[in-house]
Amino acid sequence: MAKLRVRPETGTLYVDFQFRGVRCREQTALADTPANRRVVEALAKRIDREIAKGCFDYGRTFPDSPRAAQFRTTDRPGDAVSVARNRTPTFSDFAETWVRENSPKWRARYAESVRTTLDRILLPAFGPLPLDAIGRGELLEFQAGIAERRGRGGQTISAKRINKLMMLAKSILNEGCDRHGLTSPARMIKPLKQKRTEVMPFTVEEVKLLIARVRADFRPYLTVRLLTGLRTGEADGLQWTDVDFDKGCFQVVRTHSRDGDGQPKTQSSIRTVPMVPQVRQAFEQQKAYALTGCAWVFHSRSGNPIDAVNFTNRIWYPLLRNLGLKRRPPYHMRHTAATLMLAAGENPEWVASTLGHSTTEMLFRVYSRFVPNLTRNDGLAYAGLMHAKLNASPPNTPTPAKLPATPTVGSAEMSDLTAALGALKSLSAEQLAAVVALVSKSN
Repeated sequence: MAKLRVRPETGTLYVDFQFRGVRCREQTALADTPANRRVVEALAKRIDREIAKGCFDYGRTFPDSPRAAQFRTTDRPGDAVSVARNRTPTFSDFAETWVRENSPKWRARYAESVRTTLDRILLPAFGPLPLDAIGRGELLEFQAGIAERRGRGGQTISAKRINKLMMLAKSILNEGCDRHGLTSPARMIKPLKQKRTEVMPFTVEEVKLLIARVRADFRPYLTVRLLTGLRTGEADGLQWTDVDFDKGCFQVVRTHSRDGDGQPKTQSSIRTVPMVPQVRQAFEQQKAYALTGCAWVFHSRSGNPIDAVNFTNRIWYPLLRNLGLKRRPPYHMRHTAATLMLAAGENPEWVASTLGHSTTEMLFRVYSRFVPNLTRNDGLAYAGLMHAKLNASPPNTPTPAKLPATPTVGSAEMSDLTAALGALKSLSAEQLAAVVALVSKSN
């Protein structure tokens, strides 16, 4: 992407951009003023558009530049370099092929995100370059350029966002290089280290507080989400035909967002969720708010499905602020359900199935560290079990007879006993035997 820069020695403006894998810097004689900046910015945008379309003419744009001859020579029909590069498609051409082949398995929202990312970010950077002209240097330069940008609120782009952009670029480049017998440089580039997503589940006391203090018409909605772990789209997409009061369960078979109805996130997300008594009661309470002819379980006053953004900004965040709880997205209600289920001692396989996970791997990676804090056992249950088992009597072992209690002896009696024992010590063996026989006869 073409950038406007200033020469520190002269204070004049110049354009810095990538063309066919080469970094180009074209100077101007314009001073760094607001008016001149607008002129050069317009030039930079035109360069980006023409490069993306593949019609950028270096010699026409910069006729006095030494690089004009370089690119004109490269572009001459029949030139060896030109012929070599024509053996492989450009990034732009193969990206369209890649999108066409993969879009059938994408959700509509993801397909739209890929299209936007390509048009706004990847194609301006790599579009006209042949696949074999994109090397490690070009990819790292692109990554560094993205990291320098400013996002919302003037903050730098997060490592997570940069990794997503690089992942899309690398997916296209890897596939293209594999098909044309090239070695993809993208496989040698590691993702940036991301900040670990903070998981902040609510405690049982906080769950009770949230349910008690939320607006009455949203109380069933919050109860279901906090106790079942439904994703936002899954809860918003529930219809009354999915709820079976006789069997005490409901099904997750669709989602809903501003883009309309959709399929659950994965195949394992299509599931049947059992209703605990509190959840069943919440569905029964929601029946009181049901509108005639409205298929949705949770809906607005006009009968439309709940708008996730509206709920978050007008209900959720004000509720947290009013209760003095730390701000966190509504998705943490799902984290809360997961930790409470595990803390209650439920089978992890059952918890994973209820949440719509295909395996328990995510449970142990994300949630297990919260369980000791919730149960407050910290291994004591295990220690207690081992103590009970290891100290128990082996099977078929008779219980030892209980010994009679030892009689208590006073100090005076103890003195007499000590004197008697001393006298016994002075007796001979024959005399001691006679004393024992006399005592036995008297008893």
